[in-house]
Amino acid sequence: MGKLAWTIAAMLLLCALLRAQGTTPNAPPSKPAEDYSGMYSFLQDGEFVQLNIEDAGRVTGFISRYGDLESDHGQFLDHFFKPGTLDGKKLTFTTQTVHGVWYEFTGAIERGPGKSLGDEAYYLLKGTLTQNTVGGNKKTSSKSREVAFKSFPQDLDSAPK
Repeated sequence: MGKLAWTIAAMLLLCALLRAQGTTPNAPPSKPAEDYSGMYSFLQDGEFVQLNIEDAGRVTGFISRYGDLESDHGQFLDHFFKPGTLDGKKLTFTTQTVHGVWYEFTGAIERGPGKSLGDEAYYLLKGTLTQNTVGGNKKTSSKSREVAFKSFPQDLDSAPK
C-alpha cells in the first residue's frame, strides 16, 4: 500500500471515530453566542446581582443587598442562587433563604441602551422579582414587582480577545 492509500485510510478512520463520538470538527460551541455574565444593579444603590452563565444554560450567582431587619440593618447579605436556568434569553433563578428572606426572578435578558460592553445598561435583566419573607409565625408573605436591572460597565481591557 502506498503513502497516499495510508493517508486516505487514516483520514477515513479519523472521520469514523469522530462520527462515532457524536462530534465533528466543525461542531458549534455549547455556550450562547453572547455571554451575559457580570454584575447588574439591584433594588438600591450599592446592591447588585452577580450573574454567571455556565455550560448548558446553568446559571449561578448571588444577590448582595443591605439587610433591612433591626438585627441586620445596613449589613450586606448575600443570597446565593440555587442553580437557575437560561433558555435562550429567558432567565429564572431562586435564591437561598437568608434571615427569612429569599428571591425569585422570572424574566429575560435584553439588550439595553448601552452602546458597548463598556457602557452601563448594555444588557438588562427584565422581569418579575418576588421577595418572599417568613414571618415570626412561620407564615410566608410574598411581594412581586416588575424590575429592570442594568448591567454594570465591563472592563474592556480584561475582556477575552
